[in-house]
Amino acid sequence: MKRKKYLIVMAGGSGVRMGSSLPKQFLDLGGRSVLHVTIEKFVAAEPDIKEVTVLPETHIPLWKEYCLRKNVAVPQYVVSGGISRFHSVRNGLSKVPDGAIVAIHDGVRPLLSEDMIGRMFAIADDVPALIPVIPSTDTIRALEKTVLPDGSVSFVPVPGASPDRNVLFRVQTPQIFHSELIKKAYMQAYDLSFTDDASVAEKDGIELAFTEGESLNIKITTPADLALARAVISMENTIE
Repeated sequence: MKRKKYLIVMAGGSGVRMGSSLPKQFLDLGGRSVLHVTIEKFVAAEPDIKEVTVLPETHIPLWKEYCLRKNVAVPQYVVSGGISRFHSVRNGLSKVPDGAIVAIHDGVRPLLSEDMIGRMFAIADDVPALIPVIPSTDTIRALEKTVLPDGSVSFVPVPGASPDRNVLFRVQTPQIFHSELIKKAYMQAYDLSFTDDASVAEKDGIELAFTEGESLNIKITTPADLALARAVISMENTIE
């Protein structure tokens, strides 16, 4: 029997690097918020998906007001985040039953394609953890960053470190798991080595599988990212 599909959307950004008073997940993207566009991509690809939105407690009224104003018809659990992303994901997982497939996705990655979502879910039934990656096309250097007393920044090469970009890949979301396994993994104590859900799963012994991501599946963090996203969405709307 096919596992039911769940989506946890992590929407805890503050917008500091964006230079906006409005959290970046609520910024406009072609007439809808970034978060709204992200959720609709998954619903379009997987209409039966169950959705959990994780937000800082202070942002929940803003999202509820937005959903009413924009008539967001997607049924969803809205969950308060925790003191870190790790704890926020754990809170979201409390709404997901065992025996399901759960995708954990950054709310500010709205540009992934429906094809990518569908392809990943098709694979995820057969693997316990599926992680999208894309090759690193830039030359990589290992440097140690130091802030000097006058506030300037110095970069010093790390001796003996010579990363080979041919074996380096950038990790994206959604990261998709068998729910009972990732829920168990998130019962571990928090560790500073947990940089994403895959690292939490791997430390608990879950075998990771990897699949090709998409170059446009960027995380909107800066004004330049937002400008690119608006251009892509505008082009998509023109094609439609």
